[in-house]
Amino acid sequence: MTDSLTLLKFDNRFIEQLPEDPIKENTCRMVTDACYSHVWPRLASSPKLIGLSAEVAELLNIEIADCHSEEFKNIFTGNQLLPDMVPYASCYGGHQFGHWAGQLGDGRAINLGEIINQQQQRWALQLKGAGPTPYSRHSDGLAVLRSSLREFLCSEAMFHLAVPTTRALSLCLTGDTVRRDMFYDGNAIDELGAVVCRVAPSFTRFGHFQILASQGNNTLLKQFLDFTIETDFPHLGKPSESVYQQWFAEVCQLTKTMVLHWMRVGFVHGVMNTDNMSILGLTIDYGPYGWLEGYDQGWTPNTTDAEGKRYCFGRQPIIAHWNLAQLSQAISPLIEDTDALKLSLDQFCDDYQRDWHCMMLDKLGLSISDPDCSELDKSEQTDDISLITELLKILQLTETDMTIFYRRLAKLDTVKLAATSIEQIPEPLLEAYYQPQLLQGEVLSEICDWLSLYVKRCALGVNTPDEAARRKQVMNQTNPKYVLRNYLAQQAIDKAEAGDYSMIEELLDVMRKPYDEQPAKETFAMKRPEWARHKAGCSMLSCSS
Repeated sequence: MTDSLTLLKFDNRFIEQLPEDPIKENTCRMVTDACYSHVWPRLASSPKLIGLSAEVAELLNIEIADCHSEEFKNIFTGNQLLPDMVPYASCYGGHQFGHWAGQLGDGRAINLGEIINQQQQRWALQLKGAGPTPYSRHSDGLAVLRSSLREFLCSEAMFHLAVPTTRALSLCLTGDTVRRDMFYDGNAIDELGAVVCRVAPSFTRFGHFQILASQGNNTLLKQFLDFTIETDFPHLGKPSESVYQQWFAEVCQLTKTMVLHWMRVGFVHGVMNTDNMSILGLTIDYGPYGWLEGYDQGWTPNTTDAEGKRYCFGRQPIIAHWNLAQLSQAISPLIEDTDALKLSLDQFCDDYQRDWHCMMLDKLGLSISDPDCSELDKSEQTDDISLITELLKILQLTETDMTIFYRRLAKLDTVKLAATSIEQIPEPLLEAYYQPQLLQGEVLSEICDWLSLYVKRCALGVNTPDEAARRKQVMNQTNPKYVLRNYLAQQAIDKAEAGDYSMIEELLDVMRKPYDEQPAKETFAMKRPEWARHKAGCSMLSCSS
């Protein structure tokens, strides 16, 4: 056994301090009065490491050389356990598409345990796709290469975008095939099986509290909440009713921050069910996600959500609030003063609106004179709200790439443009439009009118090249140049399914520096090519994995 793997220090307080399912058989069933079930991963016939995050390995104090050992790929596909690993699947419930679904649980995820690294940070290790659990709901608990590769890459891409997220250590093929019907249309095929090792301080979800509340088990609900506070929120102090209120308030704020970052970079989660909501405000469960390409508040990447659009881009803050309300209802039996929970929910709305406004000013480079958005007078605030409102309208006049538009906006010479009349789209912005032939007539007029207002706003106060350079710096730190577009991920999938894994590392490398120019990687910053508009995996996706 390689040294750094044997030196991993396991904590495992989840299974040590919470009640276990007394039934040992790995059969699909309802579980009550328990927080988890012991379960062992299914053996992979021929494990192969095809993706590795060196940063996460370092976080866990695993030497890179050890990551390429036989032990590593066997451990992180579930074939081999370290001495202190005690695998389990946790029990939780949730609302799916607005409806209570009852018991859900880790149906495809198996926790290997929690470690304490050399910095005294706690990290839970979880295998996704390592076989069935009692919560698999008659499924096989396995995952395929296409969905596993997307989760591996997106977890790390989001981290480098500064979006709160779970992480991914490794991506391994199992050597086995898994039968899947990608679009649930009766065309099932055998696909390559894969396992991702996910890493997070905690994988606790809103649904962990919901299932206990639904069972009327207030004793275990209190025990689980106390455990969560002591483990993941120790700064709040000894659990009590007032601490429960503080805890919920903090979960609201963490969730607000996460969604705000989603909106900043144009990310759409696709499945914001309450069982996919982390109490730490981490983006979790990367399924049919996507980034806005043509800006559309109503866009969802999820084929299951195509008609209702419950989880579309523009509704994500609303759904986050709704999900938090379900969490507040779940813990309300433990809190006499439930008005405090409502106040936290109301605060979520107020704070989100304030912070969203500040974020939009950052995207436009208009916050440099007032980083806290606190010193603007009312007339300036009103003008800014109008400017932002009109911007969101013109972005939808014709298909406009969100990432490219904001990034290229920073290239405008606002000092020079302030002295001219804008009657054509400035050259730096032309690349953002999917159908430039439509930039005429009323569409062209409205876009140019907005640009004139924007240039005028930039000219308020000091309008010098130095000020313009500062504005560009703020914009380029806020607006990424590189995001994990679905068509890029699909190209990596196509190559990997053919045995070429080079694009996995190439994309991982590009996404490590999403705000940098990276001149040699310009191709990864291009808008979606026309061939990818309706290609499977490049536009909308299903929950199939």
